[in-house]
Amino acid sequence: MTERREVVLDLPEAIQLALRMHREHHFDAARELYQQLLQVAPEHPDLQHFYGVFLCQTGAADDGIALIRRAIAQVPDFVDFHVNLGNVLLEARRIDEAEAAYREALAIDPACARAWNNLGAIHDAREQAAAAEQAYLKAIELDHRLTNAHNNLGLIRWQRGDIEGAIACCAAAIGVDPEDPDGHRFLGILYATHGLPDKAAEAFRRWLELDPDNPAARHHYAAVCADVKPERASDAYVSYTFDRFAASFEEKLRTDLQYRAPDLLCDALAGRLPAPAQQFEILDAGCGTGLCGPLLAPWCRRLVGIDLSAGMLEQARAKACYDELHQAELTAWLQSAGSRFQLIVSADTLCYFGPLETVLGAARSALTPGGTLAFTVERMVQPSAGEGSRLSANGRYQHDPDYVARAIDAAGFTDVAIEPAELRLEGGHPVAGLVVVAARPGGE
Repeated sequence: MTERREVVLDLPEAIQLALRMHREHHFDAARELYQQLLQVAPEHPDLQHFYGVFLCQTGAADDGIALIRRAIAQVPDFVDFHVNLGNVLLEARRIDEAEAAYREALAIDPACARAWNNLGAIHDAREQAAAAEQAYLKAIELDHRLTNAHNNLGLIRWQRGDIEGAIACCAAAIGVDPEDPDGHRFLGILYATHGLPDKAAEAFRRWLELDPDNPAARHHYAAVCADVKPERASDAYVSYTFDRFAASFEEKLRTDLQYRAPDLLCDALAGRLPAPAQQFEILDAGCGTGLCGPLLAPWCRRLVGIDLSAGMLEQARAKACYDELHQAELTAWLQSAGSRFQLIVSADTLCYFGPLETVLGAARSALTPGGTLAFTVERMVQPSAGEGSRLSANGRYQHDPDYVARAIDAAGFTDVAIEPAELRLEGGHPVAGLVVVAARPGGE
């Protein structure tokens, strides 16, 4: 008979075990161990700090921030606590508080490169590019091995149109840490943006080698390498991409990227629909965090949202304007919905599809006769002959306006309006798009 042996850890060892579970994304086990340890040592500053960061990363930012502040109250001169407090505040878009935390860290240690780097991110969030660049340069001067500072400096230079300077920064980061997947990811995007697909392919191939289970790496590699492009972004890629940024996504879209798609769609609908009287059952197809929800509310008798990202749906649920929210793949869900909606709106969702005929046909089947479909896609600026859609280096598809018109017609829509528009900024430059409104024929 095998004798069971209990392994007894002292408190520092147990905290390190919880931290390792946390870092390896074993969140349920980490949470349980953190909570058990807090019962034993509720005022241990390291434990408060690590569990506070954990809470911030798992959707309880207010509680997490409060716990980190308790740790700082006990050990006010420990720089890492202030830096990590700034990080979680920045992630929560509490910019002024984040800056105060980083400046407190620098007051304790003026040579803290991480604090300078993150202060640069504060300036970047405020669109203070020159100040951000100086902060990143200071961070690199203090610690040239800080790869994140090299990449951040590269991003600033990319945004001002200095692609070669951005590539040099990214190459410097890779020189410091050739095994860092993020450096190869960013380098691939830069090469693709600069019209160097072969070099982009090599960078994305290296990213995929270093992170083989990453759906984003597979998707971007396919964008520049595959002979036959995927017909749409995979469910895994969409979920991975948007779950990571759900908490800060909306603020970033509104402020950093000047995102306009929901407003453009609702402006187009205002000239098309009858006066709002809460008369329609509406589907927000690819609802994300729910930016369209409040804009559609005047027309809503019932509002349904669908998205692949659980993190995005959590943010949408907090708006309390949706009657139903579903986590599902869009086309399959539409095909099974029945003809129930008088209006379907899709802001920047069909840019994750190449060929549009199937999803548009599914949307038509989910509309009642006479119902309206409104959506945006990214516009292909220089289409090649016969090229309806193109998977670009940013992971989204661009569409030829003439192809969109043909796909709408093939799906059986009438009364079609297709207008060019600028949807948002990317790398400091406008993203060309199309705003499309069409109707399912009445009397069917």
